Amino acid sequence: MPTATLDERNTCKILSGGKWIESQATRFGEVTNSSTGEVIARVPFCTADEVGRAVQAAHEAFAEWSETPAVKRARVLFNYRENLQAAQDELAWLMSREHGKTFAESKASIQRGTEMVEFACGLPSLLMGESIENLAPHVDCETQRHPLGVCVGITPFNFPAMVPMWMYPIALACGNTFVLKPSEKVPLCVMRTIELLQDAGLPDGVMSVVHGDKECVDALLTHPLVRAISFVGSTPVAEYIYKTGTAHGKRVQAAGGAKNHIFIMPDAILDRSIDALVGSAFGCAGERCMAGPLALPVGEVADEVVRRLTDVAGKLKTGPTDRESDATMGPLITQEHKEHVVGCIEKGEAEGAKLTLDGRKVSVPEAPGGYYVGPTVFDHVTPEMTIGREEIFGPVLSVIRVKTLEEGIRLTQESEYGNGAVLYTQSGRAAREFKRRAGAGMIGINVGVPAPMAWFSFTGWSRSFFGDLHIQAKEGMLFYTQQKMTMTRWFKGADGALGTWGF
Repeated sequence: MPTATLDERNTCKILSGGKWIESQATRFGEVTNSSTGEVIARVPFCTADEVGRAVQAAHEAFAEWSETPAVKRARVLFNYRENLQAAQDELAWLMSREHGKTFAESKASIQRGTEMVEFACGLPSLLMGESIENLAPHVDCETQRHPLGVCVGITPFNFPAMVPMWMYPIALACGNTFVLKPSEKVPLCVMRTIELLQDAGLPDGVMSVVHGDKECVDALLTHPLVRAISFVGSTPVAEYIYKTGTAHGKRVQAAGGAKNHIFIMPDAILDRSIDALVGSAFGCAGERCMAGPLALPVGEVADEVVRRLTDVAGKLKTGPTDRESDATMGPLITQEHKEHVVGCIEKGEAEGAKLTLDGRKVSVPEAPGGYYVGPTVFDHVTPEMTIGREEIFGPVLSVIRVKTLEEGIRLTQESEYGNGAVLYTQSGRAAREFKRRAGAGMIGINVGVPAPMAWFSFTGWSRSFFGDLHIQAKEGMLFYTQQKMTMTRWFKGADGALGTWGF
C-alpha cells in the first residue's frame, strides 16, 4: 500500500505544490476491499479552498514547465514508463484489492495505461507545426501548437490507473500542468502511479491530486484558472460536466456510458465467438463502458448461441481477487452497486425476459462479505425492456434475437448510446456494411472489445460522448493544445536591396 500518500489513519493525502499533505476536510468516504467488504482506507472530500490551492500551484508551475523543451518533457515520461514497468505487479495487486479486478485484468490495464505513456513520449513529433513559403508574394505562413495551462482530469472507478493515463501523460507532454480528481472509491493505485511520476523527475507543482465528491468537482469546473477538463463516467454526469464546464469557458471532453451491441451471424465461428463474447460481457465483472452487455444472434443461430453462452458463462469462477485464487471474475465495486445490479436482474424477470443463468445464486464462502454477483444471462430480451436499454455496468448479458443484420443495425442507430458495436462473421460483405452503417464510434469485426490502443482515439458517438475532440491519440494532443498562426513579410529597401548582407 502507498506510504507517502496515506497518513497514520490510512487517510489519503492530497498532492499540491509537489507535496503530499493532509486534507483539512471534515467529510470522508471509505475505500473498501471489494473482495471482503473490509474498509482499508479513508478518502477526504476536499473543500473548494483546497481545490483552489491545488489549481493555483499548478498555475504557478505552468510558466516554467511550458517553456521546458518538449524533448526534455518527454524524457520525464520515458523515466515514468520505466518506473511503471518495474512496479507493475505492485500496482496490479493494489488495484485488485480496492477494485475487485482479477490480478490478470489489473495487470493488463496497467499495461494499456503504460502504452499511453509510451505514446506521449513521442509527442514532440506531433507537436510540430506546418509552414508554407510565398503564400503571397514575399509572405510566409507557419503554425505552432501551444499548451493551454491548467488542465483537469475527473476519472471513474472502473479503470483506476488506465483512464487517468488517457489524460495526464498527453497533457504534460504538451506542456500543460494537471490536476487529477480520481474516483473516491479507488484512489490508492492511482496515487501510487503519481508517486512514480514524481520519482521520474516531474517538477513540483506540475501535477496535483485532489479527492472528493460533487463539491470538489464543481470547484474544478468553475475555477477561473482551469482551461480544459477531461472526464470519463456515466452519461448523466458526463452531460453535467460538459454543460457546466463549457458554461464557464472551459474546453471539455466528456465520455459517458454505453450499451454496446454484439452480433453473431450464422456463418460465425461459434466456439471463438462465444468465448470472446463471454470475455466481453463478463470481463472486469462487466464494469466497463466497452463491455458487451447485448448479444444479438441473427436468424436461426439464436438457440445454439444461447445454449453455448449459458454453458460457457456458467463455468466462470467468481471469487476473491485480493489474494492468489483461481477466480476468473471478481466482485463488484461496492455493496450499493451490487444492490443496483441485483435490482436490474429482478426488473428483467418482472418485464418478461427469460433468465437462463442467475448470478444472484453465486456463493463465495471464503469471502462472504464481498460484493459478488455471478455471470447472468437473459434470453428473449426486447429493446424496450429496461435491461435492453439501460447501462447496468455489471455481469448481466441480455440476448436480443433479430431476424436479419439489417434489423440489428437499425437497433444500433436508434440507441441513445454510441460507444461500440461488434459483428462476428466470415462474410466480408456483411462486415463492410456493418462497419459503415452501425451506429457506434468504435467497431469490432470478430473483436469482442473494440477499445482502441493508444495510437487511436476513443471515439464514442451520440450520448456516449460530449465534446468535439476525443480522448487519446492525436485528438488528445489537439485537445490539450491551441494553435497559433504567424504570417511574416520582409520588405526590400527603397533601392530594391534586401539588406546589408549583400543578398
